[in-house]
Amino acid sequence: MVRPVILKLLAVSVLWGCNYVASAYLLREFSPILLALSRLVVTSLFLLCVGWMSRTVKKPTKREWMWLALVGLTSSLMYQIFYFIGLTHTSAGNAALIIALSPIATTFLARVFLKEKVTGFKVGGALTALVGVAAIVLNGGKVTGVSRGDFFILLAMLTLAVSVLLIRKATETMKSIDVTIYSTLIGTALLFPAAGVEWAQGQQHAGGSPFTWAMLVFVALIAQGLAGLWWNQGISVAGASTSAMFMNIPPFVAILVAYAALGDPIRLTQIAGGALIVIGVAVSNKKLADKAISTGTVTGG
Repeated sequence: MVRPVILKLLAVSVLWGCNYVASAYLLREFSPILLALSRLVVTSLFLLCVGWMSRTVKKPTKREWMWLALVGLTSSLMYQIFYFIGLTHTSAGNAALIIALSPIATTFLARVFLKEKVTGFKVGGALTALVGVAAIVLNGGKVTGVSRGDFFILLAMLTLAVSVLLIRKATETMKSIDVTIYSTLIGTALLFPAAGVEWAQGQQHAGGSPFTWAMLVFVALIAQGLAGLWWNQGISVAGASTSAMFMNIPPFVAILVAYAALGDPIRLTQIAGGALIVIGVAVSNKKLADKAISTGTVTGG
C-alpha cells in the first residue's frame, strides 16, 4: 500500500528529527565513533530479534551480498562516522542545511544511475523544502562559519544519497527487511576497527549515567532500528528520489522537540519554514499520492 508507506516515511522523519536533539546530547557523553558503534550494536540485536521472529529472512545470493556490503559500507559505516565526527565540529544548523541537500543530490543521482523520472513536481518540491530548511536554521541564528566539521557533514550527505540508491537496487531482488538486517550487521562489523583506532588514539570516552545509556538504547531501537526498517521499505516502494524528500522534515521536528524539551524559542519565520517543508514534500509526492487514490495498492518490500 502506498499510503501506509508514506505514513511510515513521515514517521521516520519525525523520529530522525528527535534523533538530532538526542545525538547532540549524547555526543556530550560519548566519543563519536564509540557512540555510533554502541547504537549500531543495540540496533543489530533488535534487528536479529525481528528476523528471528519473522522466520522469513532468506540467504542472499553472491550478487546480493555485493549490494548489501555496499549498503552497509555507506549507510552504516561511512554515514555514521562522517555524521558524528562532523557534528562534534560544527553547529546543528550547519548540519541541517547540508543534510537538506541530500534530496536534491539523490534525485539527480537516481535520474543518472536508476533512470528514475524527474518531474517538475519533484524538483519544485525539493527546492521549496530546501528554502523551508534554510528559513528554519538561518532565522534561528544556528549557522556558523564554515569549519572542517561541515566537510564531514557534506561527506555524510553524499554517502546518505548514495546509500538510498544502493538500497533501491538491493530491494529489487530482496525484501526490505532482509536488506535492513544484513546491511546493518555488516556496517556494525565494519565499525569495530574504526572504534579500535579511536581507542588507540586515546580519544574514546563514554558517559556512565543510567539516563544516558537508557537514551542511547531507546534511540538505537526506535530512531535507528524501527526507523531503518520503515525507511528501507519506503525506498523499495516509493523510490529513491521520493523517499529522499522526507529528509527535509527532521530539522523542523528538531525545532519543535527543542522547544518542548529545552524551552528553546520558536520564531514565526521558523513556523513558515516548516510550512514550506510540508508543502515541498507534498508537491514532490503529488503523483504518488494521486496513484494511491486511484489504485490504492502498490507491491513492495
